[in-house]
Order: sequence, then C-alpha cells, then structure tokens
Amino acid sequence: MAEQSQSKTWWKCGECGHTLQADTPPETCPSCKHKCEFKDVSCYTPECGMSGPDPKLLGPDS
Repeated sequence: MAEQSQSKTWWKCGECGHTLQADTPPETCPSCKHKCEFKDVSCYTPECGMSGPDPKLLGPDS
C-alpha cells in the first residue's frame, strides 16, 4: 500500500461524507459523482496527532 503524503489536505464531501486526501478538492466527488462542496477536515491540533483527518470534524457518522 502506498503511503500518502502528510502535507496533503483531508477533504470531506458535503453531499455523501466521503473523505479523501489531496492537494485541492476535486471538482466531482469520486464516491457520489456529484459536484459537491468539500470541507477541509485535516487535523491541525495535538489532540488528534497533527496528522490525518480530525475526528471532531468528520462527525459521528464517519
């Protein structure tokens, strides 16, 4: 399995909740195939280890 860069941002689809790691959010969600608004859910605090997606931003359904 290829390791993803820690410098890339974690994005969450506002439509289906799909998360992905990329420099910029995609035009179309790879999961639901809609043009969606993506929210930056990257961890920037010590509480979540300063890497990966932030569980507080992902929400209870993730």
